[in-house]
Amino acid sequence: MSLARIVRTAIQIADAEGLSALSLRGAAARLGVAAMSTYRYVPSKDDLVPHMADAAFGEEPYRADAPEGWRARIELGSRTLWSLYRKHPWLARLGSRTRPLGALDGHGLDPTTLFDIHVLLYSPVQGLAVHLEMEADAEASTGQSEDQWMDSRAPALQELVESGRFSTFTKVVAAFEDGYDLRLDALFEFGLKAILDGPTSIVERQEAVT
Repeated sequence: MSLARIVRTAIQIADAEGLSALSLRGAAARLGVAAMSTYRYVPSKDDLVPHMADAAFGEEPYRADAPEGWRARIELGSRTLWSLYRKHPWLARLGSRTRPLGALDGHGLDPTTLFDIHVLLYSPVQGLAVHLEMEADAEASTGQSEDQWMDSRAPALQELVESGRFSTFTKVVAAFEDGYDLRLDALFEFGLKAILDGPTSIVERQEAVT
């Protein structure tokens, strides 16, 4: 028994069933030990979760060979963060606010502007990743995948379309040949360029005057 084993087991439970399904008692059962024995290492679930986050974020350590240029480094950080959210959907509710800051440093930005841009760059990634956690939680609680759930709701959606009460919704839905898939990876790729384009002019303008 060790804190590291408890953390690894807790991560496995959260990955499979969601953070809401995690408990110290459940982790102890998975480890095959008495529930009280885990309290020697961590007093509560609230104390356990930061250890889990540290371990999960530690799977992608700082890279000494980070690319040149703030935009390339932000893009790398975004993709790294997205891959971690993909592996551990529960991380989306915790977020990461510290490690990528260095990519924006040294470009003449005042501290407030620097941090504002940092938050605006990474918040959409985290926000999109919340859907990963929602999907994982829903599948764990219902036993249905997203496609299975949507299939089960097809009659209700068809009734909504045929009601005529929502003309724009009806028009958009009718335009899809095979329905709409929430392709989160594609949405991440689609949005990343737009997210990076926004602050580019601010950074470049500030670099020009410093």
